[in-house]
Amino acid sequence: MGWGLRIFAGTLVLAVGAAGGIGVWGYQRYSAPGPLEQSETVIIPRGSGLEAIAITLGDSGVIGSPLVFAAAAKLSGTFRELKAGEYQFPAGISIEGVLEQMRQGRTVVRRFTVPEGLTSAQVVALLARETGLTGDLSKPPKEGSLLPETYHFAYGDSRAALIERMQTAMTQALGEAWKNRDQNLPFETPQQALTLASIVEKETGIAAERPRVAGVFVNRLEAGMKLQSDPTVIYALTDGSGELGRALTRNDWKFESPYNTYVATGLPPGPIANPGKASIQAVMKPERHEFLYFVADGTGGHVFAKSLADHNRNVTKWREVQQGRQPDHGETSSD
Repeated sequence: MGWGLRIFAGTLVLAVGAAGGIGVWGYQRYSAPGPLEQSETVIIPRGSGLEAIAITLGDSGVIGSPLVFAAAAKLSGTFRELKAGEYQFPAGISIEGVLEQMRQGRTVVRRFTVPEGLTSAQVVALLARETGLTGDLSKPPKEGSLLPETYHFAYGDSRAALIERMQTAMTQALGEAWKNRDQNLPFETPQQALTLASIVEKETGIAAERPRVAGVFVNRLEAGMKLQSDPTVIYALTDGSGELGRALTRNDWKFESPYNTYVATGLPPGPIANPGKASIQAVMKPERHEFLYFVADGTGGHVFAKSLADHNRNVTKWREVQQGRQPDHGETSSD
C-alpha cells in the first residue's frame, strides 16, 4: 500500500471510529506525550510535503508514528498550514503540540550581530560564515550603509534580505538623527555626517568619548585643518578590506588617496566603516570645546589638547607608556 493510501486509510479509521473506542484511542495518540526524551531541533525544508514532514519528525524521534501524525494532520485540517523552518520541539511534545507549533510557524529565532565599526566587506565575510542563511552576496554593499545591530532571522532566510534590513535600519537611524542635529555643523548632507561618524567610530570605542572626539573633528573642519585620522589611512591602504595587521608608519601617512586625511583636506569621499547609532548621534550633537588634537592616554581612553605644543607633549607621554611603539589613533605629528 502506498504512503498516500495508508494516510487515507488511517484517516478513515480515525474518522469512522471517532464515536467509539477507536476514536478514543486515536485521540489519546493525538494528545498524549510523545517519545521525545529531550528537546530536539529539527529542520523542515521548504517545499516539504506531508509525507516528508512526517518521516523527518519520525526519524528525529519527535513522533512515534509518522502514519498517525499524517492521519491526524489530515483529520484536523492542519496539513495545508504546516510551515517549513527550524523548530525546537520540547521533550514529550504530543502530535497535537507538534501540529500546532508548525501551524503557527513558531520556528527557532536566530541572531546575527553586526559589531560597530566593521567595513561592509567585513560584514559580508561574517554573513558568509553564518550558518542557516541562504544565497551568496556578489559584492559588499555601499560602505556605511549597514547599521550595526543584532538582527533576528529564521533558518533559510537569505543573506541579501538580511543586508536589506541592515540598510533600511541605517537609513531610518541616519534620517532621524539628521532631523534632530545641531545647527551650524560643518557638513551639508546626511552622507557627510555619516562619513564623519564612521571616523569617530574607528577612533574610539569609549561611548562617553565619542561626542568629544566628534567635537575635535568638527573644530578641525571649521578651521580648515586636515583631519589627520589614522583609521582613514588604514582604510585607504586596505581598500576597505579590514584591519591592516601592523602599525602605521610615517610613509603610510603620505599614501596618496582621497581617503587619507593626512593628505586630503576635509572629509573623505565616503564612510570608512559602518558606524553605530552612538557615533552618528555624537556627530549630530558634538561636544562644544576648543580641542584640536587627541592621543591615546594608555588606559584605553584619550587625552585632548588645544594646542600643537600640548599635543606633542601628550604624544611624548604616550610613547613613553608604549615604550617607543607606534602611537595610537588620533595622533597628529604636525599641523
